[in-house]
Amino acid sequence: MATQPIRSEETKSPTETPEDIAIAALAKALGHPARIGIVSMLLARQTCIGCDIVEEIGLAQSTTSEHLRILKAAGIITGEIERPRVCYSLNPLVLEPLRQFLNTLVPATTEKNTKPRGAN
Repeated sequence: MATQPIRSEETKSPTETPEDIAIAALAKALGHPARIGIVSMLLARQTCIGCDIVEEIGLAQSTTSEHLRILKAAGIITGEIERPRVCYSLNPLVLEPLRQFLNTLVPATTEKNTKPRGAN
């Protein structure tokens, strides 16, 4: 996974852990609909994809390249050079900390939503 930027002690929460920082970085990298689309496309195809990404996403080459750069920097995707193009594929293991975090929220949310109104 990509190196996290150095944060000053003034901006760091007293309860912030390295795991919190890693999860937040993954969430930030996924925080754009185009990047979700790229990840979904790579997941659906389960193959290495190159220039097809620009055509399917429907954004300019430079915009798509920036989204790919962000996903690659976070380690969510890998890009291997297969001349004359770069071949991208999903690296789902990197998302495991985010998946585990979200799974901890689901039971709490489900339990909270199933209680009758006014119940404690």
